[in-house]
Order: sequence, then C-alpha cells, then structure tokens
Amino acid sequence: MTKTIFITGSSTGLGRATALLFAEKGWKVIATMRNPANETELQKVAGITVLPLDVRDPKQIGETAKAALALGPIDVLFNNAGYGLAGAFEGATDEQLRDELDTNLLGVMRVTQALLPAMRERGEGTIITTTSIGGLVTFPFNSVYHATKWGLEGWSESLAYELEPFGIKVKTVAPGGIATDFASRSIVFSPHPAYEAAIGRVMGVFRDPARRVNGSTAEQVAADVWAAVNDAADQVTYVSGTDAKTYYAMRLKDGIAAFRNVVRSSFLGA
Repeated sequence: MTKTIFITGSSTGLGRATALLFAEKGWKVIATMRNPANETELQKVAGITVLPLDVRDPKQIGETAKAALALGPIDVLFNNAGYGLAGAFEGATDEQLRDELDTNLLGVMRVTQALLPAMRERGEGTIITTTSIGGLVTFPFNSVYHATKWGLEGWSESLAYELEPFGIKVKTVAPGGIATDFASRSIVFSPHPAYEAAIGRVMGVFRDPARRVNGSTAEQVAADVWAAVNDAADQVTYVSGTDAKTYYAMRLKDGIAAFRNVVRSSFLGA
C-alpha cells in the first residue's frame, strides 16, 4: 500500500525538497503551506496534493487535518514550518515573541494533536519534526529561536515515551546551515542600540562564506529526513549536516563550559 506523508512549511527550502523526494520515492505527499495559490510547481507533480495551512491558526489546522485524513491514512507527519528570530532579546517586541512561539513550538503541537488520534487508532505512524542544531547547542543573539527548538527536542523526546505503546515513533531532524533563502526570507530581526556592536560581530561570523562550506543543501537534509523516517532504530534525534555534527560532537566531548568558551571566542572575540 502506498504511504502518505503530511508536511508543513512546504513552499520553499527543506519542506519543498522533502515533498519532492518522497513523491519521487512513490509516496503520496500532502504539502501544506500558508499561500497555496502562489504555488505553481508542486501541484503539477504526481502524488502531491497541496493544501492551505497556517500553523498559527487552530481553526484552519482542524479543517486541513480533516481534509487530509479524508484522502486516506497519514503514515508520517513532518512538522517543518518555522522561522528564526535573531537579535537582542531585550529588543524583541511582545508580538515577535508570541509569533515565534506560536509558529515554531505551539504550531507543531497543534498540528500533531490534530493528526495524532488517527495514528493512535491505527496503531502506527511517525511524527518527525525539524528542530535545528540550535535545539542542541546555542549561539549568541538567538535566544528566542533556541527556546523554541530546545523546546521541540524536549517535547519530542518525552512524547516518544507515551506514544511508543501505540506503535507511533517520534523523531527530530536537527540540521545545521542549509543553503536556502532561510536567512533572507525566514529570519525576523530584533535590534537594540545597546547590543549593536556585538550583534554586528555575530552576524559577520554567520554571514562569512567560509563558514558555509560545511553547510548542507535542502536536498541533502531531505535525504536525512527520508533516512530517519525509514530507520527502525530506537532513536529520537538525527543530527544532519557536517557543521551540525561537528558542533554537537564538540559539545558532548568537551562539555558545556568548554563549548561555550569556543562559541564566545568565535562569535564575540572575547
């Protein structure tokens, strides 16, 4: 029987690459996005159905989940929608804080709740969520983004225990840098004059082309999503990309304090 994956945030980047990969592998794909009217290519790919979904809208989540389940059982839920909030925490507005949490954390939880009952009743399924290396290590001036991604890692690990008896696996894919338009399209910035110089140094490091050498393409991370979905091992987190694996291995090997010293020196020069 042909399997089905439900993907959030499918309009660009990793979500789009994953939709195309799974369709190529013969899966049915339900690719969701906020503005499907703007999508002209995925709708033409055999096996892909495009549906509207803003993960901040509980009413639409319920409607889209119902429409998706009407097409047949969903084997995999891929929670991928999200964006970054960078800059000074002190400069972040309440609206920015709420929207970041609403999209990256609560949106994932809401979509999962909408599709979980059907998986539980069937006694099988996989819930996989895009977190980030930023859910396992930290960098300066990304505190709110880190809060959401660390939250997703903890939520997923805990949820894996309670859903295991029902045949449902819970996993995360934690990529490092991805060569997409994420930096220009999906990062909101919170400035503050007191931190301007330090932010400038950190952003300079992030934008350094030499630092991106070990980054991944969206297609490479999508391949890791495919591998994680099809892995029978009792594993929750899959770190994706050379840069992410290097950072995470360093934190585990050297310890938190030593890792923080490396980050401080690399990004802040002190």
